[in-house]
Amino acid sequence: MHLYEVLRRPLITEKSTELQSLNKYAFEIADGANKPQVKQAIEAAFKVKVTGVNVVTMRGKAKRIGRRLIQTPDWKKAIVTLQPGDKIEFFEGV
Repeated sequence: MHLYEVLRRPLITEKSTELQSLNKYAFEIADGANKPQVKQAIEAAFKVKVTGVNVVTMRGKAKRIGRRLIQTPDWKKAIVTLQPGDKIEFFEGV
């Protein structure tokens, strides 16, 4: 898997913006990605030093469309901890 295929999108939620004060950032990642790949992708894309990566598999939710009950797909989330002093400017001003 290429490094730029690992990161799907940044997660900008209430919880993730609170984590920014702790120098942590959240991203949606590819299903087949692992911690070393996420670390390499973040360091290559944003030119920062990563000290830790936590990966969580988020289960899909049950949604009702008319009479049918469907399941949204599962997806993976990574919470990345950066070295003190580093920050990702992509999240600034959000």
